[in-house]
Amino acid sequence: MIRKYEAADRALLLSLFDEFYHSPAVLHLVPAAFFEKTLNAVQAGSPFLALYILESDGQTAGYALLALSYSNEAGGPVVWLEEIYIRPDFRGHGLGNEFFDFLEKEYPDAARIRLEVEPDNEGAVRLYRRRGFKKLDYDQYIRGV
Repeated sequence: MIRKYEAADRALLLSLFDEFYHSPAVLHLVPAAFFEKTLNAVQAGSPFLALYILESDGQTAGYALLALSYSNEAGGPVVWLEEIYIRPDFRGHGLGNEFFDFLEKEYPDAARIRLEVEPDNEGAVRLYRRRGFKKLDYDQYIRGV
C-alpha cells in the first residue's frame, strides 16, 4: 500500500530519513534539522513536495519523497524522485515496481520522471533500467549543501 504522509507520521518519517541517510545509498549525511524542514514544508502544503509511505502487510516498508517542478528541456512538469527508501527486509518483493506503477498513475501529465542513484546501488539501478529509465550524461554541480 502507498499512502500520503500525514502529520501523525512525523516521528516515523524522521526515523526513516535517518535510516536512509545512514545507508550506502547516499554519499553523505545531512543535518537532522533538514528532515524537520522537509516535514514542515510538506505539512504546510508546499506545492513542490509530495511524501508517501510504503507499507506491506501492515508494516512500514519505506517512503518516497518527490520534488515537483517544470522543465523547458522536457517540455512540461517533472517529478523528481528525490528519495526512495525501502527497508532491507522489504527489498526484492516488488515494492519498487508497485511504487513506479503508482507514480505513473498519480502523475500522468509528467513529461519526465527523474532520479539519481549511487552507482554502487546495483539493485536500484536494475529496477530503474527495467522501468525504462536511461542515464543522463550530465555532470551535476551544486552550490550550497
